[in-house]
Amino acid sequence: MRISKSKFVAGVQCLKRLYWQVHEPELAAEPAPAAEAVMEQGHEVGLLARQMFPGGAEVDGRDGLGQAIRATRELVANREVPAIFEGTFEHGNVLVKTDIMQRRRDNRWRLIEVKSTADLKDHHLEDVAIQARVVSRSGLDLASVCLAHVNRSYVFSGGTIVPSQFFRIRNLTRRVKRLQPKLTFLLRSEFRVLAMLKVPDLPPGPHCTDPVTCEFYDRCNPPRPDDHVACLPRINGRVLEEFGEMGIESIRDIPNDFDLSEIQRRACTAVQTGQPYYSTELAKELRTLKYPLYFMDFETVNPAIPRFPAMHPFDHIPFQWSVHVQREPGTEPDHHEFLATEANDPRREFISSLCAALGEQGNIVVYNAKFESQRLSDLAAWLPEFAGRIRRMQRRLWDLLPVMRNHVYHPAFAGSFSLKAVLPALVPEMTYEGMAVANGMDAGLAWESLVRNGLDEVERLTTEKALREYCGQDTLALVRLLEKLLLLTQS
Repeated sequence: MRISKSKFVAGVQCLKRLYWQVHEPELAAEPAPAAEAVMEQGHEVGLLARQMFPGGAEVDGRDGLGQAIRATRELVANREVPAIFEGTFEHGNVLVKTDIMQRRRDNRWRLIEVKSTADLKDHHLEDVAIQARVVSRSGLDLASVCLAHVNRSYVFSGGTIVPSQFFRIRNLTRRVKRLQPKLTFLLRSEFRVLAMLKVPDLPPGPHCTDPVTCEFYDRCNPPRPDDHVACLPRINGRVLEEFGEMGIESIRDIPNDFDLSEIQRRACTAVQTGQPYYSTELAKELRTLKYPLYFMDFETVNPAIPRFPAMHPFDHIPFQWSVHVQREPGTEPDHHEFLATEANDPRREFISSLCAALGEQGNIVVYNAKFESQRLSDLAAWLPEFAGRIRRMQRRLWDLLPVMRNHVYHPAFAGSFSLKAVLPALVPEMTYEGMAVANGMDAGLAWESLVRNGLDEVERLTTEKALREYCGQDTLALVRLLEKLLLLTQS
């Protein structure tokens, strides 16, 4: 039985996951579009890293693993080859593919694993260590073992990315060496599990989603009812363990004297009574609103590789906004919007059109003001001529999220105060169900396909329409939520 690097890492996360990957892969959920996008981004970052090693040769794996291993050996033997990409090695029934193998002048080697993250993660160590183990036991003399990750401080100046500045390379040789005894133990455990006739009986837990969500998650974590104790807001593992020891699964069974936070007790009471909670201070909060009201929402993407001048890796590119304007209480709002439809830099047009739509007076209602405010600060730094108007916008922001969190709870929230959880509970006639774009991740993927993937005219129009409908739905949802709250406080 052979274990690949990816399956070894899966086994480190959970032995049950490893078993299913090898013996019953058909049980895995289909990869989500977001996960595929992350993989594609990782591929782009990997290709960029290769530019630091001109003259390097890639191992072609299309003719099978055996041929890839033989091709790797030939490249290792050829001293004229300065670096090997996708080198394939096997030892002890463990197979690895290395991102970059750099040949030193003394014919020793530097192993470099490339990650499209902004820092070293704990789970990267096992990934790098298993590669070092197999490569060194295949006969190569490793001088160092490194990880190249994205340098968040890099500033793109336009033109082409400078790979040597874009990446930060960390030497992990000592840490990998200390990890080798643990790897021996892990490999024994993994091979033992693979020899079993049925999947091991292991309980679900935090490992189901950390460091990644397991593709077999639903097999170990069936959907929970809305009254499950895990649906309490901000519940932690320690309290859940305590509930487990007490045999309590439903919020309805939590004793009145059990120590909960104020917001958790509020949620508990709402579920137990079946009645939503509205605080006596809600009306006071709503009276602070100053009309006209501008209900605002942004959509962004944050690619690892910056695309426009003055941007860092993972900076947000704002590509769409929606604003519903309500001039007086109870009036129907006007709608304004912006959507970048080309691949060129959208930032100036985004902020100039937004300034024109927002005027100078009245609150700007958002849901989670921290996000919109930070995007505005980014734009002020990139386009300082708008900084004054942006600061005035930020002073007008009125955040509906803390109002909901501090003053409202409905049993159907199921512990979440996200707009997607709050809206159907309080405004059931509005829904995101059936929408072609139904969340922010979908919006980012749709926009990327619109500006980068060469859609035909019909596909472009369909994608544009879906993006406009989604962003407009977000701001209209804020209008209807606020109307609902105002109606409740007036009755």
